[in-house]
Amino acid sequence: MHGRTTIEAHMSLSLQGISLQSGGEWLLRDVDLSLERGTVNVLLGPTRSGKTSLMRVMAGLDRPTAGRITADGRDVTGVPVERRSVAMVYQQFINYPSLSVYENIASPLRVRKVAPDAIDAEVRAAARLLKLEAHLAKMPLQLSGGQQQRCAIARAVVRRADLVLLDEPLANLDYKLREELREELPRIFAETGAIFVYATTEPAEALLLGGDTVCLGEGRVLQFGPAAETYRRPASLAAAQTFSDPPMNAMTVAKHGDALRLPSGAGAPALGPLGGLPDGDYVVGIRAHDLRLEPGEGETMELVGTVEVTEITGSESYIHVHTGPLRWVALAAGVHEIAVGAP
Repeated sequence: MHGRTTIEAHMSLSLQGISLQSGGEWLLRDVDLSLERGTVNVLLGPTRSGKTSLMRVMAGLDRPTAGRITADGRDVTGVPVERRSVAMVYQQFINYPSLSVYENIASPLRVRKVAPDAIDAEVRAAARLLKLEAHLAKMPLQLSGGQQQRCAIARAVVRRADLVLLDEPLANLDYKLREELREELPRIFAETGAIFVYATTEPAEALLLGGDTVCLGEGRVLQFGPAAETYRRPASLAAAQTFSDPPMNAMTVAKHGDALRLPSGAGAPALGPLGGLPDGDYVVGIRAHDLRLEPGEGETMELVGTVEVTEITGSESYIHVHTGPLRWVALAAGVHEIAVGAP
């Protein structure tokens, strides 16, 4: 069609100074990101951190209040979603209820007028991947919730879009299938040369998916980089707390010489990396798995507190401890049934 703007295959996508306001509230503020073809990019952050808003702007569903979006150097800020090569999958599965599973998966291919033999081959390949071969003749409402979500993901697979956006798509699936798809989906979409963007609230999922992680907080990019590096070397306390589950424990300490003054007023040696810092006030971040219930060996710091609650997850226990003005969470391997108020 004359005057039609489309995003060509195998693109790179750049967001420059993107802000989005709705109803007087800023959903995104000054977002700068460059995403390259064939990459896996995880949007990590709590609810209302801006993940879905950022995806909607990337897709062309919402126009940013400020900033510009370019694809392969071309400004596509105002190009609507129907004129972009985008596939989207949401946590709440979306299928066509009047079409069979086969036709749901085939629908993007029929729109593109792909040859029937090629449609059949692609649909059956996607169905094998998503374990839907036995359900192709069924209607979506005859499927379980997890099967309906797999149908929606299969449709995105055959779409072969340049930009694939998945907004917490595995949250409703059973554990075993979730683990399998975490391994398979990035590889599948990366092989097509697509930009793969996956939103999650779970730090462990970001590490499992690999690629690059965008830590989001209150609509801003806190940090962007390789997942493992971002986890190991957070650029700020906010990024560290985003990339920790439960959020990283934080404690303000005053360092003087080789000693620390803790919030409780107690003293402790300035050990490890703290020892080489200039005197002054610092915020020390400690992840839950670095707290132990029993005395440790080597460079350890002792904190005395009382137990507020214990959450047993099966193979691990989260112990919530009140120590002075602080409330911390420790992650201990195994089952620990500790009474409330125990020291």
